[in-house]
This record gives sequence, C-alpha cells and structure tokens, in this order.
Amino acid sequence: MAFPATDLDATRRFYVEGLGCRLGRSSNRALILDFFGHQLVAHLVSEPPPPQSGIYPRHFGMVFANEADWQSLAARAEAQGLRFRQLPRTRFVGEPTEHRTFFLEDPSGNLLEFKHYTRAEAVFGCADLTGIGDT
Repeated sequence: MAFPATDLDATRRFYVEGLGCRLGRSSNRALILDFFGHQLVAHLVSEPPPPQSGIYPRHFGMVFANEADWQSLAARAEAQGLRFRQLPRTRFVGEPTEHRTFFLEDPSGNLLEFKHYTRAEAVFGCADLTGIGDT
C-alpha cells in the first residue's frame, strides 16, 4: 500500500513512535514501513488528500486475529496521544460480522481502521451477507 504524506518527519513519528511500526528504507521523498508484517510506503506530496467528512470511502488498516493485540494497539494509540477519528467500539453486535474497531487519522489526513472480528470467518467469509460498513 502506498499513501500520500505531506510531512515525512510527522509521518515517521506517527507510524514508528505512535503505532510501533518498524522503519525500513527512507529517502527525502518516501518512507517504507513495516505495518504489522505488511509493507506501507509513504510518498511525499505537496497537497494533502482531500478531507473526508466521514470514514468512507477512503481508509486502510489492519485486521487482528487476536483481540488482545487489537486492545494493545488501542491502548498504545491512546497513550501516544494519536488522533482517534472513531473511538474503540463494537459494531454489529450479535451479528455474524460483529467486530471491535477504531479509526485513527495520521498527520496527512489518511484514515486507518483497526479491527478484530469475533468470528474469524467473517473476515473473508459470510459472502451471503450484504451489509458492509455503516449506513
């Protein structure tokens, strides 16, 4: 995943110090980040992405298999003073797609969602269900 960043120093602080990602290669135009075992690349841009009034349509993030890992990251984000776009909560309670979620906003306005599904099969399964996201 590649994403726009308007300030690489602030981006590095958010992802490395804030979220605990490992920094890979970097230049004066880009950063490579180990995002929970996945590669993210922040590319320097002069204009931030257009702000969104809600969480849709543009965001990216991580699904945690273990709820304790999800809770640990939520606690870390709070302790680091990261900007929550949506506080930790449970969505779709009692439904097959029930999950814990929170959204963060990085220094360039990119939105990140972190989830843990109660039922693992809801991540890529439950194809007969049509509900996706909030309405």
